[in-house]
Amino acid sequence: MMFSAIIFIVLILFLGHHWYKNRKSPVTNWPVLGMLPSLICNSDRLFDYFTHDLLDSCESGTFKFKGPWFPSLDFVLTSNPMNVNHIFSKNFLNYEKGFEFREIFEPFGEGIVTSDSDIWKIQRKSLHAIMVKNNKYLNYQDMVFRRVLEKGLVPVLEHAVKHGTEVDLEDVLQRFDYDNICLLALGFDPKALSVSCPVVPSKVAFHDIEDCLLFRYVLPLSFWKLQQWLQIGVEKRLSESLEIADRFLYDCIAMKQEKLRGKTIVEDDEFDLVTALLMEEENLSVSGKINDKFLRDTAYNFMAAGKDTVSACLSWFFWLIATNPSVKTKILEEIESNLPTSYKDQNMIMSFTGEELNRFTYLNGALCETLRLYPPVPVNHKTAVRPDVLPSGDTVDGNTRILISYYSMGRSEEIWGRDCLEFKPERWVSDKGDIVHVPTYKFSAFSAGPRTCLGKDMSLKQMKIVAINLLWNYQVEMVEGQLIKPGKCITLHIGNGLKVRIKKKVV
Repeated sequence: MMFSAIIFIVLILFLGHHWYKNRKSPVTNWPVLGMLPSLICNSDRLFDYFTHDLLDSCESGTFKFKGPWFPSLDFVLTSNPMNVNHIFSKNFLNYEKGFEFREIFEPFGEGIVTSDSDIWKIQRKSLHAIMVKNNKYLNYQDMVFRRVLEKGLVPVLEHAVKHGTEVDLEDVLQRFDYDNICLLALGFDPKALSVSCPVVPSKVAFHDIEDCLLFRYVLPLSFWKLQQWLQIGVEKRLSESLEIADRFLYDCIAMKQEKLRGKTIVEDDEFDLVTALLMEEENLSVSGKINDKFLRDTAYNFMAAGKDTVSACLSWFFWLIATNPSVKTKILEEIESNLPTSYKDQNMIMSFTGEELNRFTYLNGALCETLRLYPPVPVNHKTAVRPDVLPSGDTVDGNTRILISYYSMGRSEEIWGRDCLEFKPERWVSDKGDIVHVPTYKFSAFSAGPRTCLGKDMSLKQMKIVAINLLWNYQVEMVEGQLIKPGKCITLHIGNGLKVRIKKKVV
């Protein structure tokens, strides 16, 4: 009895001392478990936990999270713009994705998302030559987008109008994104976007892979490695989904190779990414390196990076303007004042040049505000190669996992002022009515530095065109009573979708 009492007193004293030592920390750093209990308890609000519970308590905008002592899950979390500039640009070579990241995100292979050093440079250079500089590909990109808009999105919306049915706008936009990205990457139309809302195995597989990789990312390596070896749980599901995705990719690549055999010229309406790589091999930095695995990895990374960007942003956008009707009114006024007469008088698909879209400064501001508050990729990952001191004064050891929270940056008073939580497109429009350009280390929705997203301009252009067509031709009404909050996923989707009713706009 006496022994038990002594043990109890010692335990109380130990815990009391431990609490006193960590009393200024926003979360308790427990013996053995570290801060993991706090992370688990807040897993349903992870990005707000990072923002309000961890980073808001630190003057430097940087928090050192201590995981369990074995295995180590420590990481440095930051939203400090000077740190972001340092990591992404000024000391770029010291911050890589790292071996651990590539091991977790194994399905990406040696693609641009997970690679470093020379492999990354080859991928970046070849994709830049196609996505940014190749006019034939850019023309194909515009043609595909209009086709999916006209043959896919509009019929689904018209069906919803005719039958008065409630639709999940986020699901519709995700299907739109998937058809678009498959055509851009592979020249194949999976027809995910149709009135019947079919189950498309490859689309489901990509989604399941993303879910499984999130589990990998937050679990100890030894835990998911054991599951992988035993082929149970999440790892079994990942293997099955990856097999479906790979079969889809390799089949599309094989069909493309067969179609191109003996051809020296390809028409503009067939010039997808895989075709461009095969036909332009000699002019790119990948001469002699292209094989089926290279094409598979390139296509997988391209699709993974682009399949949800537009849908995620537009879903949040339509919810935000529905809850801020004055913003919606201003956008409609801007559309009316900038539309050609031919578009105003006809219910037709509207397409625009980049120069024409530049006139929609307020719409651009509303989309940038959406991306600020709800970036499609809410957190980025880096690994320090060597020890370093960040501009905030925080030290990092070599091989330290660093998480840059774009979600937290968008809610930072230091960057955006006291009204940072308000949806204000005006902050992106100058007094003269021009677009305000914010440095990428402050507004990092498309990343920053040498790894800035190559699809940034394409994504913004597509978002604007979809938004203009929907707002001008339809009334999008939110279904009452739904809970709108971020889901548990790598891409920042709305957790339970976005239920709406679509009506024809009365002019």
